[in-house]
Amino acid sequence: MEKNMKNVGSLQEQALKRKERLKALKSRHTQGRELEDGEPDRKRALEEEEVVEEEQRHRELKLRNYTPEDEELKECQVPKAKPASVEEKVKDQLEAANPEPIIEEVDLANLAPRKPDWDLKRDVAKKLEKLERRTQRAIAELIRDRLQGCELELADAVGAVGAVDGDSD
Repeated sequence: MEKNMKNVGSLQEQALKRKERLKALKSRHTQGRELEDGEPDRKRALEEEEVVEEEQRHRELKLRNYTPEDEELKECQVPKAKPASVEEKVKDQLEAANPEPIIEEVDLANLAPRKPDWDLKRDVAKKLEKLERRTQRAIAELIRDRLQGCELELADAVGAVGAVDGDSD
């Protein structure tokens, strides 16, 4: 028993020491706040308590699910809410979801099925463009050659006619 009494005494002493350390720590902490804010913690705590008390005083009583018998409390009863018409909301949403169809001019070429070789023609189109340019160049060159050939023949013909005319002079 004496051991238990000694343990109890030492536990009480330890508890007192712990309390003193906590008080000292708390006082240091509050002094630090006073220096930072310039307003002591006690004043702030009092103001917070006053705000809480005022909120509790001014809090209105709202009775939603309870029907009081007292006349004063009946004034605090909230009127029952009427459910909104779901059908109207659903109709509005359905109308918003179904836009009016826009009829545009229909291009028959887009609706007609494509020929089976359309993809081959598409792939060959670039190569055909190159060949078309080369063909046009070749034709132009042939025409120039013929014109030059005609000019020479014409010049020969004019020279021959001049020679014939010169002989008769």
